[in-house]
Amino acid sequence: MANMATIYQLSLLVMSCCIQAGRGGSCPTLDCRFTWEKPGEGLKHESCLLHVRASAKSQSEEELAEPSSSSDVAPDRVYHVTDGSSTLCLPSLHPPRGSLIKPKCDLHHFPPQPADVQWAASLTDSALSPAHLQADWLSAAIVSLDGGLALSTVSRAATATSQSNVVLSVLSKTVSVRTRLGDAVLIDCQFWMDPLSPLSASGFAVEWRYQFRGKGHVVLAYDGKMDRLADAQQEGATLDFASLHATGNASLILQEAKAHDSGTYICAVHLPYLLAQVAVELEVVEPPSLSISPSPLPLAVPGQVLSVQCSASGFVPLPLELSWEFRSVDGATKALGEGSLSGHRVAWDGTYTQSSWLELDTSALGRGGELVCVAHHEGRTRRSRVALEVIGFSTPTIEDSMAMVGVALVLYGVIKLAFWNIAERPMSRKGVRRYGNTSANQRFFSCFPNV
Repeated sequence: MANMATIYQLSLLVMSCCIQAGRGGSCPTLDCRFTWEKPGEGLKHESCLLHVRASAKSQSEEELAEPSSSSDVAPDRVYHVTDGSSTLCLPSLHPPRGSLIKPKCDLHHFPPQPADVQWAASLTDSALSPAHLQADWLSAAIVSLDGGLALSTVSRAATATSQSNVVLSVLSKTVSVRTRLGDAVLIDCQFWMDPLSPLSASGFAVEWRYQFRGKGHVVLAYDGKMDRLADAQQEGATLDFASLHATGNASLILQEAKAHDSGTYICAVHLPYLLAQVAVELEVVEPPSLSISPSPLPLAVPGQVLSVQCSASGFVPLPLELSWEFRSVDGATKALGEGSLSGHRVAWDGTYTQSSWLELDTSALGRGGELVCVAHHEGRTRRSRVALEVIGFSTPTIEDSMAMVGVALVLYGVIKLAFWNIAERPMSRKGVRRYGNTSANQRFFSCFPNV
């Protein structure tokens, strides 16, 4: 019976899910901030709610009459938006129930107007029906909970109503991109236009713009209606044009990342009189290449001061931390500090170079070991090593002392043997000359008995 009850409960759960799916389903409500300009007082902000539906068929009378779920939201700041692309229903845009962390959502009125760039001018060559533009237009800019997704929408509502339909949405699922120097880069941007809107039949235009520290330029601009690129195209930047027209994939492709490509990239999509855009941060990160000079290090004696340089080159971005370490032959590590640092220098390719000089006193380094240059960079921590050998140090080990005694004994034996050989040879020859003829000697001494 328990098994039957469990099966019955699971069946009810599955049926409930199927019913919700059949209704088209309502997305969780978004807490947003509505911004408008009040004459004489500047910008004003007010809390608002955004009830999102993936299909107009799911808009029941009860849902449309749904009261505000927050006491500080005025009834006229509760908006019902139908998103045919279901982008506003993505899970990353909706926090778990009871969560205090919520997506960043900003709403404001959007006044339709012709594009002010030449590559989108063809979209408004022919006048559109004024009746379609005479409506309330709302623009939303949303960033997901984890900051990894950015969305911009433009929706249209009949005048004096709170029910609107998304006409244009632009989405990026990679708000922050990191790449290595020289790698190919894909900066994501997707857009959707309502096929039922008369604006979508008039074509589109895509613009990618680069900004960094207040300066910017056009990376690429494409007129989808006339199928042509603007002359202001950055070398190595392109789009997948087949995917652009088929699925709205406006992702920017950089064939080779350079140091000066780091910055903000804005993907802007134009429809006639409409504009939606998202921003993506690109960071080109390359760890440094290290070199130590002189290499190899010369033999040193205790008390000698060696001047050593470590050069870090080809890295982006700043900053970089350089330091020195010494590892003795027994494995102990000793920090030697950062030495004398130079300023940052910019190479021809936009990468940076920096050096550190170290005055190394060998008095306390024993028999030597390994000198290490350490570079801490956000791309990677790198090390460069060079062997250091100290000779004639004043504090030999027991093994060294025993070896020295052994060598001394061997040398003493060799010297003693050589001395014996040299001393014996002259004495033997002199004795033969003096005492070799015994009878002659006896006759000599007999003549001089007193000797």
